[in-house]
Amino acid sequence: MSSPVIGISFGNTSSSIAYINPKNDVDVIANPDGERSIPSVLSYVGEDEYHGGQAVQQLVRNPKNTIINFRDFIGLPFSECDATKCANSAPIIDIDGKAGFAITRGEGVEEKITVDEVVSRHLNRLKLAAEDYIGTKISQAVLTIPTNFTGEQKSALIASAAKVGLKIVQFVNEPSAALLAHLEAFPNEKDANYVVADFGGVRSDAAVIAVRNGVFTILATAHNTALGGDNLDDALIEYFAKDFQKKTQSNPRKNARSMAKLRVNSITTKKTLSNATSGTISIDSLADGFDYHTSINRMRFELTANKVFGQFSAFIELVISKANLDLLDIDAVLLTGGVAFTPKLSSNLEFLFPESVEILSAQNKNSSSNPNELSSSGAALQARLISAYDDDELAEALQPVVVNTQHTSKPIGFADSEGNFHPVLLAESSFPVQKKVTLKSAQGNLLLSIYEGEHKIVEKTIESEAKEADDEDSEEYSDDEPEVVREKIYSLGAKLMDLGIKDVKGGLEIAFNLNKDGKLRVTARDLKSTNVVKGEL
Repeated sequence: MSSPVIGISFGNTSSSIAYINPKNDVDVIANPDGERSIPSVLSYVGEDEYHGGQAVQQLVRNPKNTIINFRDFIGLPFSECDATKCANSAPIIDIDGKAGFAITRGEGVEEKITVDEVVSRHLNRLKLAAEDYIGTKISQAVLTIPTNFTGEQKSALIASAAKVGLKIVQFVNEPSAALLAHLEAFPNEKDANYVVADFGGVRSDAAVIAVRNGVFTILATAHNTALGGDNLDDALIEYFAKDFQKKTQSNPRKNARSMAKLRVNSITTKKTLSNATSGTISIDSLADGFDYHTSINRMRFELTANKVFGQFSAFIELVISKANLDLLDIDAVLLTGGVAFTPKLSSNLEFLFPESVEILSAQNKNSSSNPNELSSSGAALQARLISAYDDDELAEALQPVVVNTQHTSKPIGFADSEGNFHPVLLAESSFPVQKKVTLKSAQGNLLLSIYEGEHKIVEKTIESEAKEADDEDSEEYSDDEPEVVREKIYSLGAKLMDLGIKDVKGGLEIAFNLNKDGKLRVTARDLKSTNVVKGEL
């Protein structure tokens, strides 16, 4: 390919662009206004079109000509679109059965725009920003999409991009793209189960992804189009509205413009509270000529939106249960999207999960400080992988990056001399796969038994220790509650084979090989001789 292939993360609330620079590093591209997280918003004033942050500013003065939250409407009939997503902006209308918007241009002339056309205009702005940054024409992109996007929606996206000279060479599922970018920046060679949770402005998406030998397997997905950062905004808006009404006896809820002012300033305050312990809101003439000025600390905000934070945690528990896994089966939770900046979200999850589970949020040193840029970075990394392909090869790539559906349902490993199970191939390992393990202390005549493993979750209660009093006639007991500890315990399942190997002198290397047909071959080799034994199933 002659021109760079960019990666685009196209969200309902914001979008971002990335590409691999000549030094082979990922660059997240800023638009002409310096925004790397670019609001997915278009606004029209007369003949002028505003985009990104400039368009967001029009939500107060010019809401009926400002278009927001349109991404999910593409490729859907009007009857399937949720009009409430546009309640505070240009209303969604029916245009020949498709979703669209009616805006006023020029000398009061009404213009009807389908969602497909709005998407084209938005993607064109992103394309122009990339061209301005890179200094060359851009004609191809890898685009991230939710895991529940339909074939009709993908086809509509391809058509909308093509109208502005942008060819979608591949779609990548958003959680896969985010995890790909994370593992590129923070490599982890161990097999692991990840939850990737994307909490955006108007919707939440999550996926459980098993990573085995670098292969991603999506075990379960969950979507909630009524849960997102807007819910946190609504809680904060209501808090400020009550406070303002208490102080002035004036109700700002009666005036749409007053509520628009309150929403814009509440969003700013919420972002401030992600980085500072307190924030200030100041609005001139909020309602009935009264100005509003007050401060709020992070604790008050977290108490105000506590119910919403609880819903985020419950959503993550839901996707884990859909994967038929327990919290103990998860190795890490990767938070993406704008809400990932909020410290309370990660602290709630740290309380929910065992200490062994790492919460990868903006506050974690082992994760990106810009979680809303992970998806576009992952798309750019995928673009680098396919940049050497010709058009015929790319024709086969116009589908989301999905995973090999062949994977093990149970762990496979061996039993030690005490009958304990040691997993080698974890459950959800995609195959074909080969994994080796070395037993350095093994020697003599050995019988190696290969098993499928079973596991269960057990709870142990650790009683708090009573404190002994110095006075023999008195006893002092701890008021601490007994601690309940949950553990995952492996046990032996079905025996698959026995391997006997004689006169092992200097350790044993065991290789597990599961071919594409699901046939297992186990090879045991003495590290200090040519003694080898094989078994097949």
